[in-house]
Amino acid sequence: MSYLCRMQTNSTITSALRNLSITQLNEMQAAAIEKAAHHPNLMILAPTGSGKTLAFLIPVIDSLQENIQEVQALIITPSRELALQIEQVFKAIKSSFKVSCCYGGHSMKTEQNSLSEAPAVIIGTPGRIADHIERQSFDASKVKMIVLDEFDKSLQMGFQEELKFIFQALNRKQKHILTSATSINSLPDFIPFTKCETVNFLKAQKNEKLHLKLLRTKTTDKVETLLRLVAGFNQEVCLVFCNHRDAVDRISSVLAMNHIEHGVFHGALEQIDREKNLIKFRGGAHNILVATDLAARGLDIPEIKHVVHYQLPPQYDAFIHRNGRTARVQAEGEAYLVLAADESLPDYIDKDIEEITVNPKLKLPPPPKYVCLYISAGKKEKISKGDVVGLLMKKGELQNDDLGLITILDHSSYVSINRSLAEDVLKKIKNEKLKKLKVKIEVAY
Repeated sequence: MSYLCRMQTNSTITSALRNLSITQLNEMQAAAIEKAAHHPNLMILAPTGSGKTLAFLIPVIDSLQENIQEVQALIITPSRELALQIEQVFKAIKSSFKVSCCYGGHSMKTEQNSLSEAPAVIIGTPGRIADHIERQSFDASKVKMIVLDEFDKSLQMGFQEELKFIFQALNRKQKHILTSATSINSLPDFIPFTKCETVNFLKAQKNEKLHLKLLRTKTTDKVETLLRLVAGFNQEVCLVFCNHRDAVDRISSVLAMNHIEHGVFHGALEQIDREKNLIKFRGGAHNILVATDLAARGLDIPEIKHVVHYQLPPQYDAFIHRNGRTARVQAEGEAYLVLAADESLPDYIDKDIEEITVNPKLKLPPPPKYVCLYISAGKKEKISKGDVVGLLMKKGELQNDDLGLITILDHSSYVSINRSLAEDVLKKIKNEKLKKLKVKIEVAY
């Protein structure tokens, strides 16, 4: 690596770490960034939650050139949520380069307006990026770097044709970074190389911080057994996994009937509802999220104390990804296997697991500490987090400790506040304006 390139990389790293309030890169990130500087084609293999986003964003930003009015890099990811998360990290790094985010469910006109003055980087899902290439919203032949994030997941979700179409529009001279949370034995034909440098931080050894527990139940009592289990967590953060969305909805109905605050997450939900449920979960307005494997990786969600497998996945990889939501970094976690009488443990699970029982008497947990408020204005109305804080503290008379997570979207904002104060706050700010705008403020449902 040349002296100039080395200086640019060091400067990018220093700036990124400072703006993200991170003290240093982890071992995987450092290794990936070093390899990316020397090799045009790189595969990053690392578990969910290990920091792969920063590992590829630094090389991407380092490759960009100032004063070039064309798309220089594409970052392709299998889900809308992951695309938005990557965009959030990119913007938090505070580089000088424009970024646009494109995904299904987002306004095509808004995206085309954003792409009319070519951003340096486009982050998006395969179908939407392919759509923009077909509409000639940007010139893909000028792209110098392409990142396929969670590439294994993109293949599992059936995006081969969209990805093939995208690669046909490229100039075949671009650099590549592929990331995956599982090993990839062979690359599809549309990838313009057969071998690449690999940074492999996947570990086969058992996670000693993860404690597996088995809960047996009668088939007819399975949902009720789950209810007593999650109620016993007493509002400690919990993620319940199901194989099918109908099971998610069935569990949600039972939780709702018992007045237990929770969110749901699966592919049939409208994009705004998926976003809203994640915002509530991140912000502590919901401490229970019932989901399909769509939530198993690639989402920016808090450290999970309890992972519950209401239905066990058929594949070991999916089991590992689900469990990867807990016992991360320094924390310990617990994973529960809820097994009905007519079900058996899959071969990939050690049969010697601690068995537990739940209290046969249902004791409902207290409500979460926070409630989430919806505000009908966002980034496009020039609303900032500071504006929201100012309104709630000055007019709503909240203290700093009463405020939680604030999320600003394009045309809406969400803020977590102390649940016990919500009703009083809403009365105080009922007729107030936010940055001279008349906005609707209410509890987010």
